[in-house]
Amino acid sequence: MRLPTAPRAALERLRRDAVFGLAGIAVQFLAVLVMAVPWLVQDQVASLPAVLLNVALPVGALAALSPAFTRTQRRRFAALRGVDIPGPARWGWQVRYNLLAAPAIACGGLLAWILAVVGLEGATVFLWRPLVGRPKFVPAAMVEAYLTALGLALLALAYWLIGSLARLDVRLATAMLGPDPAKELERRVEDLTERRAGTVDAADAERRRIERDLHDGAQQRLVSMAVNLGLAKATLSDLPEEARKVIDEAHREAKEAIEELNNLVRGLHPAVLDDRGLDAALSGLAARATLPVRLRVALPERPAPTVEAVAYFVVSESLANVTKHARATEAEVTVVRTGDILRVVIADDGVGGADPGRGSGLTGLVGRVGSVDGTFDLSSPRGGPTVITVELPCVL
Repeated sequence: MRLPTAPRAALERLRRDAVFGLAGIAVQFLAVLVMAVPWLVQDQVASLPAVLLNVALPVGALAALSPAFTRTQRRRFAALRGVDIPGPARWGWQVRYNLLAAPAIACGGLLAWILAVVGLEGATVFLWRPLVGRPKFVPAAMVEAYLTALGLALLALAYWLIGSLARLDVRLATAMLGPDPAKELERRVEDLTERRAGTVDAADAERRRIERDLHDGAQQRLVSMAVNLGLAKATLSDLPEEARKVIDEAHREAKEAIEELNNLVRGLHPAVLDDRGLDAALSGLAARATLPVRLRVALPERPAPTVEAVAYFVVSESLANVTKHARATEAEVTVVRTGDILRVVIADDGVGGADPGRGSGLTGLVGRVGSVDGTFDLSSPRGGPTVITVELPCVL
């Protein structure tokens, strides 16, 4: 016959907590043995200094053995509770746990087991009471009722105490036997920074792959199609007028598609950026702009490829926004590296009023700059001018 789900779960939880608590009591028993050694090796204690020495020696021994006890406790938590407590532990806190917290919890566990034994004895009084006899001055039924009620209450208290001590032990050990929270936070930040850098590098590599595939695949096919259409238009002079119009239209759309694809490829990651660096890539970008662009680049050494890609993207998108929205007559781009910071400034003399919340492409710039822990600042009052200032860390 199987027990219902709730009682079965309660018994399983009691079993786990009880085994966990007994293992903790066993570890503290070893600690008691360590503390008892000085008292066992001599016959008597003759003076107060000897008493103090016999107290100080075991406490010092436990403090010195705290790393070993800590490793034992970590194995106990991992094996019996599934709690992995990382290291390294702070020596002072692990001494506090092994000398104060763990003994106190073990004493509480012993009390819980005493309550459980006494409670079990009271709850089963109706079984063993007839064997020891009944007092003549108290009705047997009343004695058994009181003892049974008391025993059940003690069993409930022991059940609660065993579970509470197990949960308290987990919380204290996690806090006291684990690493310094500040150092752990620093380690996690470093780990997340490394993962973020890897993600950014992978995304940049994927963009380069897309650019290469577009350049070597779709773009070449479009160029071939445009050439064939141009040859057809030049050589097939005896075609009907309707057919010539279709060929002319297809030739024009093919050339426009090639131009759009060229712009897309340059916006993703131009080959010149890898080959000759940010100065050459931005020079080509400024030369293709539809308005005059003054460019100043001062880079004593090249930044990381990911940073170069972000800087190029910022300038490319900003100049595209200037062309589409600013109604400007000229723009200025300044790229300067100072120490480990790459500073990019794009200014125009347009009408101003740029707002990232209006879908002008600035939101994407903010996200792209943030992907490398950069900062983005926009000044664009009504009437202009608009100045975008971006600072990118050169070392990722």
